[in-house]
Amino acid sequence: MSLEERRAANFIEEFIDEDLASGRFDHVRTRFPPEPNGFLHIGHAKALCIDFGIAEKYNALCNLRFDDTNPTKEDTVFVEGIQRDIEWLGFRWAELYFASDFFEQLYEIACDLIRKGVAYVDDQSAEEMRKNRGTLTSPGVNSPYRDRSVEENLDLFRRMRAGEFPDGARVLRAKIDMASPNVLMRDPTLYRILRYHHHRTGDKWCIYPMYDFQHPVQDALEGITHSLCSLEYEIHRPLYDWMVAQAGFAQPPRQIEFARLNLTRTVMSKRHLRRFVEGKVVAGWDDPRMPTLAAMRRRGYPPAAIKDFLARVGVSKADSTVDAALLEHCVREALGETATRAMAVLNPLKVVLTNWPEGFVDEIELENHPDHPEMGARALHFGPSLFIEREDFMEDPPKKFFRLAPGREVRLKGAYIIRCDEVVKGADGEVIELRCSVDPDSRSGSVGANRKVKGTLHWLSEADARPFEARLYEPILNDEEVEEAETDELDEETAPEEPAADFMSRVNPNSLTVVRGFCEPAIAGADVGAVFQFFRMGYFCKDSDSTDALPVYNRTVALKDSWAKEKEK
Repeated sequence: MSLEERRAANFIEEFIDEDLASGRFDHVRTRFPPEPNGFLHIGHAKALCIDFGIAEKYNALCNLRFDDTNPTKEDTVFVEGIQRDIEWLGFRWAELYFASDFFEQLYEIACDLIRKGVAYVDDQSAEEMRKNRGTLTSPGVNSPYRDRSVEENLDLFRRMRAGEFPDGARVLRAKIDMASPNVLMRDPTLYRILRYHHHRTGDKWCIYPMYDFQHPVQDALEGITHSLCSLEYEIHRPLYDWMVAQAGFAQPPRQIEFARLNLTRTVMSKRHLRRFVEGKVVAGWDDPRMPTLAAMRRRGYPPAAIKDFLARVGVSKADSTVDAALLEHCVREALGETATRAMAVLNPLKVVLTNWPEGFVDEIELENHPDHPEMGARALHFGPSLFIEREDFMEDPPKKFFRLAPGREVRLKGAYIIRCDEVVKGADGEVIELRCSVDPDSRSGSVGANRKVKGTLHWLSEADARPFEARLYEPILNDEEVEEAETDELDEETAPEEPAADFMSRVNPNSLTVVRGFCEPAIAGADVGAVFQFFRMGYFCKDSDSTDALPVYNRTVALKDSWAKEKEK
């Protein structure tokens, strides 16, 4: 299937077209509803592209709403970070809402449910409720408090709000069916007592709505027509529809589920990512090893590459795992067109040109991009003392080693052919310097440049070399097991249990390698966020940790493209 066909094969659009054709809706309105308990990651980006993409296709509106109903994990820092990430990807929301904006309305709707006889206050402990919920093969047991009168339930619920009861003493539950084959329909919790300072409402509230109540009702309050969510919410759909109907909305939104994004070698569980941050495995949510959008921005990923990747993945109903190499391929394709070329030596080895004319410095002009002459060129100095990459020299090379060795010649990019004549070692036997001779007639662009040698190396003159730090990244886990994103918004009763295995033991201790080398003046003086292709080394982005004395660059992606090679097979 071609890329265009994959993009067209979108079952969500088919459902929306049916709804518009049948008159179920005469317009489209979507929303993106993150919980502000962490930063957005690449999995969220798929939902973003779907929610905002659908709105764009149908000339409709998409809201941004923060489902901030769990104050123990939420923070304004995450709110601001999520907004930055969305804007960075190029999306603009129609309206900005917070669940906390609707707390009063949600409370009144909950009171109406009590009056209708479909909600009640339960005094059971969380453990008792779990025990009495039953299993997939056995029905649950009605709460002994299920048949309280409307008056008693209203009184207790009002007193819950007034703060008369301790945390966890009582909950408000929906009265649905304790024998339902869908366990989620067995009287789910609507409200719990929780005294915790909220990032927006402060200490005004001591009761908070649960996700399965707040989320569908608020969709309806906002006039959302299509509630687009990941596949694990499919089992929640009957409860979603029940909540909206009982709340009295005549035209309920339609929930449509799609497969979430699972990537090889990528952790997307917020719980695990939080462990990385809190355990100091990484420097923060924007550490370039993280799969967050903030980290990808800091690492140099272009927004266009992320969107291209997600378009290639497409929208489906079936869960699958995507090779992370495809994302890297999309990044290479995007940066290959836009990134300025430059040279940096990560592990320098000094080269002295023994026959270079004393006092002479040549000026070498190098193009900034081989395919875009409009990007101009830059001048580098070429003189008697240079640096090359240490791995580009071997004292006793194998047959297929076409770089520098004693008695061998190589071309220095855009400059001259040199030959290694002598190897200088330190007291410990390590090579510290190469003495080489240069062919003065081999300058690039001259007649003598036609002389062929098998290897071409990047280099820096000692006069131009500026010290810098390069940070090289590998996957943060040692194994290939996919760490799937969790449904963080599920209420506490249905959220997955903590894994028994020691997750942190799987952390790769070599996920970050820091090296000190030399770079061109243009690299050293670039703005934070500037991206270069370092010749033969990969794409690098200037980091915010940079100082005037020491620029810092993150390797965005290496030049080797494993995805492209797989496609060729």
